[in-house]
Amino acid sequence: MNHNGQDTEQPECPPIDKWNGDSQEMGRGKWGSASSGDRKQNHSKLPADVNTSLTVLEDTKAVLFCPPVLLTKAVVTTWEIILRDKPPCIKAHRRDKNETTEANCTDERITWTYRPDQSVTLQIDPVVIAHEGFYMCQVVTPDGNFHRGYYLRVLVAPEVTIFQSQNRTAVCKAVAGKPAAHIFWTPEGDCVPEHKYWENGTVTVQSTCFWAESNVSTVTCFVSHEAYNWSRSIELNQGAGTLRFPESWLLTIFYVKFSLFLVILVIVGFMCLQRINHYR
Repeated sequence: MNHNGQDTEQPECPPIDKWNGDSQEMGRGKWGSASSGDRKQNHSKLPADVNTSLTVLEDTKAVLFCPPVLLTKAVVTTWEIILRDKPPCIKAHRRDKNETTEANCTDERITWTYRPDQSVTLQIDPVVIAHEGFYMCQVVTPDGNFHRGYYLRVLVAPEVTIFQSQNRTAVCKAVAGKPAAHIFWTPEGDCVPEHKYWENGTVTVQSTCFWAESNVSTVTCFVSHEAYNWSRSIELNQGAGTLRFPESWLLTIFYVKFSLFLVILVIVGFMCLQRINHYR
């Protein structure tokens, strides 16, 4: 309602406009707020606006809280959810009539934690990348309007693999992490890093390293990420790549082949002598 006492349109959530008019009848202003004198008298009780950053791991549950106001004092509680490339979602509850309304809210994973007349907390279950955005709870009370906002950031743990691609060359890969992971090797080698950026904001990081020193037989890859840290070792002379045999094996194979050749040579020579003697 404006200062002339006329209703103003808020197309995002029409039912709330109706509630604002009812709140005016109860002696309050827009959104059921108290008069300016009452706000000055009670403003020191609670901070009017609090915004915080919240980081959540993908596929987990997030719970968002409203300002610490007693439910018995709340007149209207409203959650405004602003996500990328979507119209704002409005979830509101009016306590005196126990009425709940929504506008532009299509994601079924974002819900009230319990019945809003019992708890006005919001839950996201499970969290996905698309839930990154701004979430604000506004509570209207006789003492004034109070807000709490969250800048929600979603972490995605990468899938990590390590393998040997060629002789004395190993590859460590952290696939589709958010943010990008960091890869380190022990001992250090001659490494080539690669980054691939995906449309959903995740990044694949790959590090390919070569060790020329023959005394390096085992290497370890360390992956550092906000979700967790990961490490694994690999032996350079095992797994995929060029197959290398010990020298004793090579000598054994040589002697076996040479012995077979001599045996075949003796047999062929003996058969030739038999044929010569036959024709005589």
